Amino acid sequence: MHSTPQIPEPAQKVPHERTFHGDTFVDNYEWMRDKDSPQVRDYLDRENAYTDARTEHLNGLRERIFDEIRSRTKETDLSVPARRGDHWYFTRTSEGKNYPAYCRVPVRDADSWTPPGIEPGVALDGEEQLIDFNAEAGDSSFFAVGSLDVSPDGKLLIYAVDRVGDERFTLRIRNLETGEDLPDEISGIFYGACFDGTGKHIYYTTVDDSWRPDTVWRHTLGDSTDSDVVVFREDDERFFVGAELSRTGDYLFIATEAKTTSGTWFIPTSDPTAEPQPVWPREQDVDYSVEHAVIDGEDRFLIVHNRERADFDIVDVPAAAPGTSAAQARPVVSDVSGMRIEEVQAFSGLIAVGYRRAGFARVGIIDLSAAAEDGVRPMTEVDSGEDAGYRFIAADNHSFDQPHVRVTMGSLVRPHTVADCTPTSTQIRKVTEVPGVDLGAYSQTLEWATAADGTQIPVSLVWRTDAVDRSGPAPLNLYGYGSYEASMDPAFSAARLSLLDRGVVFAIAHIRGGGEMGRHWYEQGRMEFKKNTFTDFIDVADHLISTGWTTADRMVARGGSAGGLLMGAVANMAPDRFAGIIADVPFVDSLTSMLMPELPLTVIEWEEWGDPLHSKEFYEYMRSYAPYENVTQQQYPPILAITSLNDTRVLYVEPAKWTARLREVGADVILKTDMTSGHGGASGRYDSWREAAFWMAWMLDRLGLAEGSEQ
Repeated sequence: MHSTPQIPEPAQKVPHERTFHGDTFVDNYEWMRDKDSPQVRDYLDRENAYTDARTEHLNGLRERIFDEIRSRTKETDLSVPARRGDHWYFTRTSEGKNYPAYCRVPVRDADSWTPPGIEPGVALDGEEQLIDFNAEAGDSSFFAVGSLDVSPDGKLLIYAVDRVGDERFTLRIRNLETGEDLPDEISGIFYGACFDGTGKHIYYTTVDDSWRPDTVWRHTLGDSTDSDVVVFREDDERFFVGAELSRTGDYLFIATEAKTTSGTWFIPTSDPTAEPQPVWPREQDVDYSVEHAVIDGEDRFLIVHNRERADFDIVDVPAAAPGTSAAQARPVVSDVSGMRIEEVQAFSGLIAVGYRRAGFARVGIIDLSAAAEDGVRPMTEVDSGEDAGYRFIAADNHSFDQPHVRVTMGSLVRPHTVADCTPTSTQIRKVTEVPGVDLGAYSQTLEWATAADGTQIPVSLVWRTDAVDRSGPAPLNLYGYGSYEASMDPAFSAARLSLLDRGVVFAIAHIRGGGEMGRHWYEQGRMEFKKNTFTDFIDVADHLISTGWTTADRMVARGGSAGGLLMGAVANMAPDRFAGIIADVPFVDSLTSMLMPELPLTVIEWEEWGDPLHSKEFYEYMRSYAPYENVTQQQYPPILAITSLNDTRVLYVEPAKWTARLREVGADVILKTDMTSGHGGASGRYDSWREAAFWMAWMLDRLGLAEGSEQ
C-alpha cells in the first residue's frame, strides 16, 4: 500500500467581513485573490506538491492512459478542404507536433465543388503552407489562436495569438506571397478579427477593464494603430460585442448580445465609413441574429428571432430597409412546431436551418429553386443516421456560391463525421479514423429520469458492451453542465474509451439550464430557478442508482466552469450520492463574484444568475446555494479541483478558496493549478491528453479500477 502524504499546513485565515442586505459573511480566504502575492503563489505551489504526492501512485496508470489516447489518434492527419474563393483551405497535424499547420491548394476546376482527395502525410497537388503554428508557438508553454482570416484576394492572412492564457490576443498580418509579416501589429484584442470585403481594412474588437468586448475598430492596412477608427461602442455593461463579415461579403454585421436580449447593426462593405444601422431596434428579452441572403434576386436579411415564439421563428426582410414594416417580414419555415430554431445559413441556392427537436440538434435544407407554397419553400431534414442522440451542426461553410451545406455529425459511438449535403443527397467526406478500435464494441442509449417536480430529464449513456454486465450495477461517470442554454450534445471522444474499456459507463445529464429541450429548458434553470439545475442532476443520479446502472459508491460526478458550480452545489446538497467529484475550473465562489461588478463578466452574468448586489431576494437565493458559502461540517466524497492561474473567466481564487474551506471541515480534497494556462487548460494536444489522463486516473482510482498502479 502507498502511504498517504501529510496534509499541507492549513491555509492562513485572514477574516474579511462582507456585508450585504443585512447579512454578514466572514470570508477567511479572500486574501488568496492577490494573484501576484508571494504568499498566494507559495500556497498554490504547496497544494500542487501535495496533489503530486497524493497521486504519485497513479503515475504508471496516467502514462498508460496517455499512450492509449495517443494510439487511438491519427496523429498525422488533415481536415477536409473547404473552398473559399480560388483555394481549398485545410489544416494538417503531424506526429509529435502539438499544433496544426494551416494550408491551401488552388481550385483546379471552378465548376467543381468536390474537395481534393486527402491522404494523411501526402501533400496535395500545389499545396501551400500558410502558417505553421508549431513554429509560431516556439517554446511558449501556452499558445492559442483567436483569429484566422484570409483576405478576399487570398494574398494576406490575419492571425491573432495568445501566449499567456488570458484570452487577450496580438494580431499580425502575413503577406502570403513573401511569407513575411507586415509591420502592422495590434495588441490586446478579443476573438474574431476579420478583413472587410475589400481586403484593405481589418475589423477587430477590444475589451474593457472587466474583460467585456465592448468596442469594434477599423484598422487600415499600413496605418498606425493610433489612427484606427471606432466603428461601434457598447456602453451597456450587459452586452458583449462582436463583428463578422457576411458570407456574401456585402455586409459587416455587428452583434450585441446579453443573456436574453440582442441587437444587430450592419454596414455595407461598399462603404466602410458608413454609420452602422440597426437591423431591428433592440428590445429587452428579444433575441435575434441576422444572415444576408439573396432570394429571387433580391437582397434579404434572414432573422432568427423570438419576438412572438419563445423557441424562435425565421423571417426574411428587405436588406435595404429591414425594420420598416412587420408586413414585409416573410416566414422562411412554414411549420416550426416542436422546433427550437438556433441558426440559419444562406447560400446562393440554399438555406440551411439549424434547430433542435426532441432534445437533439438537426439540420434542415431549403432549396431556393423549389416552388413556394403560400410564399414558403419546403425544408428537408438531413438524416443523421442516429436514433439514440447525436451532435449535428453546419460548419466550414465559407462560400456563398457552394451548392451544398457542409455538416459535421457524430454521437457517443460515432466519430466526428464531415458530410456535404443537399436536399436530396448526403456525401460523406470523412469519418475520423480511430486506429485500433472496434467501434461496434460500444453501445449507447437514451433514458429519461423523473425530476422531483415531474419533469422528464434526458440522460445519454455509452458503455463497452463486453465490459459492462448489465445485470448488475457498474462504475459510472456522470457529467453535467446546465447553464447558458448550452447543450451538451452526445459526441464521440477517443480519450473517453480509456474509461469505457475499463468497464466504466459514461452518462450525460441533460439538465435544465442548458438548451437541449428548448428555450424553456434554459429559463427553468437560470435566475430564480437555478436550483433546478442542481436537483435535476441529483435526480438523474438517483435514477441511475434505482434503475440498476450503478450505486452511489461506484459513481463519480464531473463538471467544469458553470458545471463546476454544479459540482460544488451537489457536493453540499447530496454528498452521499458520489464516490468522488471532479470540478474543473469551477465557478464555486459565485456569490462573491456576482457581488463584484469590477470583475470580468460579472455585470453581464447578472442576467444568468440574478443581481445579488442590488437585489436582496437574489442575494438570499444565491446565498442559499453558492458552494463556497454553504460548505458545512458533513462527510464529503473525495474531491479533485482543477484550475488555471491565468483563467479570466473563472478566477483561480474560486477553487483555491473553496478547497481551503473544504479542507477546514475535514474533506479529502486536492487542488491542481496549472500555473501557465487559462480557462481551457493546456493548449497543445499532447498536454491536453496528459490533463485528461490525470483526471481519468484519479477517477478510476475512486472507482476501484486503478489496476496496476503502485500500491
